Amino acid sequence: MAEQDLTLKAAFAALSPGKRFMGLDLGSKTIGVATGDLTHSIATPLETIKRTKFTADAQRLLELIGSENIGLVVLGLPINMDGSEGPRCQSTRAFARNFSSLSSVPLVFWDERLSTAAVERMLIAADASRAKRDLVIDKLAAAWILQAALDSIR
Repeated sequence: MAEQDLTLKAAFAALSPGKRFMGLDLGSKTIGVATGDLTHSIATPLETIKRTKFTADAQRLLELIGSENIGLVVLGLPINMDGSEGPRCQSTRAFARNFSSLSSVPLVFWDERLSTAAVERMLIAADASRAKRDLVIDKLAAAWILQAALDSIR
């Protein structure tokens, strides 16, 4: 169900025991996926899905939701630096609406400003090659988004 008005704290309060969080960094070519632990303290990068068609992308996410015991999806919302919402936000909201029609797992948005840039700086500081950064940046950005959300509820 699309929970566009649901706050993270309200969604967390309604979370069934034993359920985990999933973080998503939705890009035009990939979807970074991360999961939270059962204590809702630590986000871990899981995988990067190469985007093809919505149906295939959604199917993979639904498989992960089932196999990882996910009770809440935190979707990064790419808000502009001035706080406005541009075409990328519209695309993300459309993806959320379409995905919510396929899953009963609540979905909340999280402001993801600078998440990918922060992760890229971290990888550069760690001397990761461009090829290595390209392989991991999206799932690490998803973990960054999810970790920020987890930290906010503690």
